[in-house]
Amino acid sequence: MRKPELVIMAAGMGSRYGGLKQMDPIGPNGELIIDYSIYDAKRAGFEKIVFIIKREIEQDFRSIIGSRIEKQIDIAYAFQELDLLPKGYAVPEGRVKPWGTAHALLAAKGTIGGPFAVINADDYYGPAAFQTLYDWFAKPRPNDGKLHFSMVGYLIENTLSASGGVTRGVCEADESGYLASIAERRMIEKTDGGARYSTDDGQTWNLIPSGTLVSMNIWGLSQTFLDEAERDFPLFLDENLPLNPQKCEYLLPEEINSLLQKGCADVEVLRSRDIWYGVTYREDKAIVQQALTKKANDGLYPSPLWQE
Repeated sequence: MRKPELVIMAAGMGSRYGGLKQMDPIGPNGELIIDYSIYDAKRAGFEKIVFIIKREIEQDFRSIIGSRIEKQIDIAYAFQELDLLPKGYAVPEGRVKPWGTAHALLAAKGTIGGPFAVINADDYYGPAAFQTLYDWFAKPRPNDGKLHFSMVGYLIENTLSASGGVTRGVCEADESGYLASIAERRMIEKTDGGARYSTDDGQTWNLIPSGTLVSMNIWGLSQTFLDEAERDFPLFLDENLPLNPQKCEYLLPEEINSLLQKGCADVEVLRSRDIWYGVTYREDKAIVQQALTKKANDGLYPSPLWQE
């Protein structure tokens, strides 16, 4: 079996943050959050990175990130473009929003060469997540006709921003440790009583109990997943374009949940108790800076991260 690759989704627009947060220095020596993910992945055993970016940021991305990382690990690029659509479909007039995380992976279909892990560029996951995921790829899979995936799940209380609402995949796992369902919830807020979310712009709120498992978009997938996602993309467009042509998104958790509910895939849940750090909002930056500096001071990471 081929060694797994790491796919990093870095084509997000960063609209709430107010800039290209993937390129914002945040570590004690100017490291980016993406540097820590790559460092953790490399020491876990990953040997190739595939970056998914937008074509318009390619020059800056290669200059700020790629030129440094290519000295550490093999890298490749894929480009998420709005007009990457099935035959017979066109970009709605005026649309600028990318098509979502499942579409991002389709953009990399010709670049990914084997089984792969996938993460967001702007989330700090912790070293245990990458090691657990890499070890999962080495385990044998049952020959039962299903697609076999994995997900690193986090506790909801470890993934919230004090600066505003976030989006998380709220999960249910069965007694055997496999994902039963996942529901994408937007506008999840941190309150004194725990987490809550709204589906009607704050008119009503639903509580999420502490200890609830959530997805942070860190998955272990096979190349066959890409075939399934490509087959389902036109169905998504047919259903959603008439309803929301400017903002509908083909999301990775929702496609995986669809495969789960059809009974053609299973997802082993690999649990993490690490605290997530990210810069969903500009106000989050100082908190992440303090946390990463402390991790370096505690010896979890060298400082600077990449030694010449």
